[in-house]
Amino acid sequence: MFSMKITPRFGEIDGLGHVNNTVMPTWFELARNPLFSIFNPEQTVKNWNLILARFEVDFVSQMYYNGDVEIRTWIERIGNSSFEVVQEAYQKGRVGARGKTVLVHYDFKEQKSTRIPDVIRKQLYEHLKLSDAKGVVNF
Repeated sequence: MFSMKITPRFGEIDGLGHVNNTVMPTWFELARNPLFSIFNPEQTVKNWNLILARFEVDFVSQMYYNGDVEIRTWIERIGNSSFEVVQEAYQKGRVGARGKTVLVHYDFKEQKSTRIPDVIRKQLYEHLKLSDAKGVVNF
């Protein structure tokens, strides 16, 4: 599991005092940076090799300006060329949002998905959320 603390900024709050629903995908993306580093340690756009295929966010409870938010990130499933990331946002011990993202190992020059290399697959496996895992392709 990866964990990241985010302090809500005033501009991320809506008129009701809640963390605005539009910021959650951005926070979840920020918390996926350690995963991006597994695929592209330098994190250079020139060598980028992941593409977003899908994301969803469920809002579970209200989150507010006055409290840090912890984003927890796990791998749920590893396929041949894609993998699923699950994330949860916690504020003051409560889950405020849950997210799921499908990322694909991608060759932008060839414009096609490519198999996740075994060395990367092993690193992803270290962050597998075993309690919810749907399955892992052997390597």
